[in-house]
Amino acid sequence: MNITSDATVADIATQAPATIRIFQRHQIDFCCGGRIPLARACADLGLDADAVVTELVAAITPADIGPTWADATLTALISHIQRRYHEPLREELPRLEAMVEKVISRHGDHLPDVLLPLGRTFAGLQGELLDHMLREDQVLFPFIIALEAGRPVPVPEPAAWIDAPIAVMEADHEAAGAALATMRQLTNGYAPPEWACPTFRGLYYGLAQLETDMHMHVHLENHILFPRAAHLARTSGDQ
Repeated sequence: MNITSDATVADIATQAPATIRIFQRHQIDFCCGGRIPLARACADLGLDADAVVTELVAAITPADIGPTWADATLTALISHIQRRYHEPLREELPRLEAMVEKVISRHGDHLPDVLLPLGRTFAGLQGELLDHMLREDQVLFPFIIALEAGRPVPVPEPAAWIDAPIAVMEADHEAAGAALATMRQLTNGYAPPEWACPTFRGLYYGLAQLETDMHMHVHLENHILFPRAAHLARTSGDQ
């Protein structure tokens, strides 16, 4: 989509749901009051329309492919995971939670077999992810960073210790994957009904993006970080 300040906010949000988070950030009404040109909406809020257009275009522009991380230090990989996934998730989950609640309040009676279990599944996933990231950031990740740096770690046998938390984290990942699969099934692949409002469409788009990010997030941890950290723990005593 070619985004210009002449397009209506509602049309932009409908055709490019990735822009919804930008509208929310600037408190631009993209739903019921969105049938006005972006330029007017920005003027009403004292915003620079050109700057907002730049943000909107960036939101729908695919990011460059990043490094494989297979050869990076574990410390650098952990920093990337925290910056690219943990920090955004802590902001994105409450945003999606608010959208889930809004969509259920307005459309729950129309799609009770979809939206009510979707809300329950998302709530469980949100709580699990927040707890999961906290345990990684406070326990497992600092341990790995200290081990790689050659600093003292709080256990006498790192090789024996690290397997347990890694197993727990991987089990959490499996549970999260099951929740994501349930949400995809409930929403028919995140396909909103034809009558869905921009908020409804934005919710489904946001959940689909959450799934995409989680798949990469889990891949980096399960297939790169954890195996390399376990190998480091097993060989640290030989160095």
